[in-house]
Amino acid sequence: MTREALDLTAVLRPRLPSPLQPAEDERFARHGVRLLLKRDDLIHPDLPGNKWRKLALNLRAAAGRPVLTFGGAYSNHLRATAAAGRLLGFPTIGVVRGDELAARPLNPSLARCARDGMRLVFVDRAAYRTKDDPQVLARILRRAEAGDAYVVPEGGSNALAARGCTELGRELHSLADVVGVACGTGGTLAGLAAGLGEGGRALGFPVLKGGFLTEAVRSLQTEAFGGPAGHWSLDERFHCGGYARTTPELDAFAADFESRHRLPVERVYVAKMLLGLTTLAEEGAFARGTTVVAVITGHEDVGGRPKAR
Repeated sequence: MTREALDLTAVLRPRLPSPLQPAEDERFARHGVRLLLKRDDLIHPDLPGNKWRKLALNLRAAAGRPVLTFGGAYSNHLRATAAAGRLLGFPTIGVVRGDELAARPLNPSLARCARDGMRLVFVDRAAYRTKDDPQVLARILRRAEAGDAYVVPEGGSNALAARGCTELGRELHSLADVVGVACGTGGTLAGLAAGLGEGGRALGFPVLKGGFLTEAVRSLQTEAFGGPAGHWSLDERFHCGGYARTTPELDAFAADFESRHRLPVERVYVAKMLLGLTTLAEEGAFARGTTVVAVITGHEDVGGRPKAR
């Protein structure tokens, strides 16, 4: 299949631009702040939110070749890649962090990947941590019998992903003063800030602890755009202990937000971002008259709610 033949929009029919909905919330309104919800979760049922935006250019670059990518046992990115392979008719290989025996029987997330035709290759955690080393990656590719596979990094974040996410910023240009987004690997924030341009600020909420995302976003912007692009910052306070971790307070906040706005709130990413924006509003961090947009990047994990600390 040639790159020109892979017309993602014609086959997948994404809902673009995604809807922008007002959200009446007194926690913002009493500080003179307007809250809007950018419903990227409605772009496509199998490739919602930033999964569509990060994968689209990578899939065109793959041009029908097998796609190999990486993720944990509950990875939204693996599921989206597997679904894209099913829908577009190309093979997918998922390199999964962890021991295969411990992963059997497959959890609902990996089981969906397998049903969508993804071949799962399990790699021990030590090797997975060093997967970006060229020699380690070469061994993984040989073991996976990947051949001429197109490699997409964990979380889908590379230069093409960042460029794809600029469309999110462009859709919000002149409509938002501050745009909040949850961050795993930094690709969405890197592209969002570039697309917003001058006049808007992107605010990222990391869902992992460790403080590594600042350098990751800078590196992605350098790779994608040749240097820094747009205005962005990170607030590291709302990871709730780390990836796929939650607290009773976060669960209570998410349930309340769902009730207020009739919006399903995914716990791993979206809830933490919404808690961050709400906390900032109540701290008076936004000037009166500010329009804040919360990017709803996805829906609830297939594998269920994350565990509490």
